[in-house]
Amino acid sequence: MAHDPYGEHVSSLGALVGTWLALLALTVTTVAVARVDLGSLNVVAALGIASVKAAIVALVFMHLKHGGRFLRVVFTVSVAFAVLFIGLVLFDTKQYEPDVAAYRAARAAAVGGEAPAAPARKASGTAPAR
Repeated sequence: MAHDPYGEHVSSLGALVGTWLALLALTVTTVAVARVDLGSLNVVAALGIASVKAAIVALVFMHLKHGGRFLRVVFTVSVAFAVLFIGLVLFDTKQYEPDVAAYRAARAAAVGGEAPAAPARKASGTAPAR
């Protein structure tokens, strides 16, 4: 009988407890980082911790640790593209966020309510595209 490389993989109790403790520690770290004002690095820290947690779950519970090289490459490329797309969305959001705040302030002032102060726009040397 030939050895099946993709056969059943049973994780030991110690490995599962270690995984649980790692995920628990990372969750506590996420809560602690959220309570500290790091400015724009809060999002980077949260995404970094979430990425590590997702990698642990994928390696242990989806058995990628025991999978072949092809599965690891597919997983790595998928994560890289997800990080790229999230980064592009965050970059784009950062570009138009001051315009949204100014619009909300103007709309609230027109309605008669008190408008929250719009954040000051940083001078970048070029006008935003409309």
